[in-house]
Amino acid sequence: MQIGPYTLHNNVFVAPMAGVTDRPFRQLCKKLGAGYAVSEMAAANPRLWHTDKSTRRTNFDGEMAPKAVQIVGADPTELADCARHNVDRGAQIIDINMGCPAKKVCNNWCGSALLQHEKLVGNILDAVVKAVNVPVTLKFRTGWDRTNKNALTIARMAEAAGIAMLTLHGRTRADAYTGQAEYDTIAAVKSAVSIPVVANGDIDSPEKAKCVLDQTGADAVMIGRAAQGRPWIFREIDHYLRTGERLPPPTVLEVRQLMAQHLLDHYAFYGETTGVRTARKHIGWYVRDLPDGEAFRQHMNRLETCDLQIKAVDSFLESQNVHGERLQYAFIQEKFAA
Repeated sequence: MQIGPYTLHNNVFVAPMAGVTDRPFRQLCKKLGAGYAVSEMAAANPRLWHTDKSTRRTNFDGEMAPKAVQIVGADPTELADCARHNVDRGAQIIDINMGCPAKKVCNNWCGSALLQHEKLVGNILDAVVKAVNVPVTLKFRTGWDRTNKNALTIARMAEAAGIAMLTLHGRTRADAYTGQAEYDTIAAVKSAVSIPVVANGDIDSPEKAKCVLDQTGADAVMIGRAAQGRPWIFREIDHYLRTGERLPPPTVLEVRQLMAQHLLDHYAFYGETTGVRTARKHIGWYVRDLPDGEAFRQHMNRLETCDLQIKAVDSFLESQNVHGERLQYAFIQEKFAA
């Protein structure tokens, strides 16, 4: 799999997710088999470039290449300037967000709201591609709603503008994250362009990844919500695609070590106060499907220091040994047994 000059070691990618894919999480996913990861979206508005949130979202210190940042906005000039700004800060790939369905984003005519304005889309694509000397990619949806789908038109415009890769979430903006992804639309886009196409939406297992690749002909898959609390899903999918065999669930010991390192990296990145607060969602995702996970999550959310939090997590995970050497995620065990 190739993006511009960068050769990726596999075709299993991490989706950019606001509030999730910070540098510590991206690094963890890459270590656990993800071939590529994109940052949280960075605002194109120059007044926001130097806020704590923006500088964290575009912090690539020590990150494995290629370093990709997603930018969001509605003004072609601002987006072009933002792309240059992030390349100057170390970004090696720029991804344009035309897929976010969140109201606060779409109300500013950003994200998937742009799909209603094809001329503006074309202006943005041209401006950003011309602004930087690194690959520019596009993440988008199938349209604004089910009566206004224009994924094929947008894909052809993107290819003509010089976009290096397309990632298509198989839903409209109106669908948000409900219903089933439209893999037929992804297949149609793949057939219509010669640049790489990445399939995104509802991919939550190795078998599903293989099915989506077969159904769409896409060059890669992108995993979003299914990676929350399960960052090893990338090695599971990669292994299955290469061998046709399923890896067993991770051991309790391995996850204890992974979570300890993830939390330490998270605290170092955010500091004590913010780190404790923002780590809660990650911990909650890790434990949500484990025995007694919900009771532990409620207890953990009352802890106010990094030290107490990390000790509680390790103790809880150690207690999982009573259920077996490997974590007993019910839905994973069920699929593995099948």
